[in-house]
Amino acid sequence: MIYLSGKYVSNTEIGSLRTFNGWSRRNISGVWAADNGCFNKPEAYSDDGYLRWLEKFNPENCLFAVAPDVVGDAEATRHRAYPMLPKIRKLGFKAAYVCQDGETSDKILWDELDAIFIGGSTEWKLSQAAADIAAHARNKNKWVHMGRVNSYKRLRYAEAIGCDSCDGTYLAFAPDKNKPKLLGWLQSISDEPLLDLVS
Repeated sequence: MIYLSGKYVSNTEIGSLRTFNGWSRRNISGVWAADNGCFNKPEAYSDDGYLRWLEKFNPENCLFAVAPDVVGDAEATRHRAYPMLPKIRKLGFKAAYVCQDGETSDKILWDELDAIFIGGSTEWKLSQAAADIAAHARNKNKWVHMGRVNSYKRLRYAEAIGCDSCDGTYLAFAPDKNKPKLLGWLQSISDEPLLDLVS
């Protein structure tokens, strides 16, 4: 499991989530992902602006770049995201599609994307529908990411449904105190994966 933080920490076990119209330092090393900023600043997003922003980065070590979405609305997200997925790929990035409330695996255009981002409301994120999408993505060898993971319980859940990575704001507050705890969570998952727990 790879944890991506919106706050930079000097640790090779924690990656960074760089956000359009938000935190986006370029002069740091390590694995990272590019977020569209539609969750925090939807009014500041534009397709052209986002693509120009992505062009400033080297796709190397980037897990994925997130296509634009509409929080909590799968249908609106489809209309917004699918035209952008090939444009993101053209820049050399792996393109991620955000699954929002109401999404189902049979409506996803799997060949158009490289990664699935489990977003949406907390209720939907923890639903069977989201778990089914994650399983379908794994079967198709797509990267699976979950947003807003800020507790050990949620981290374990993300691992349980097959997520490869997740992000959260856990390190944005009291990072000196919370970084050792987060590293402990990641180590626990590495030492005792869920498959071992249930076998």
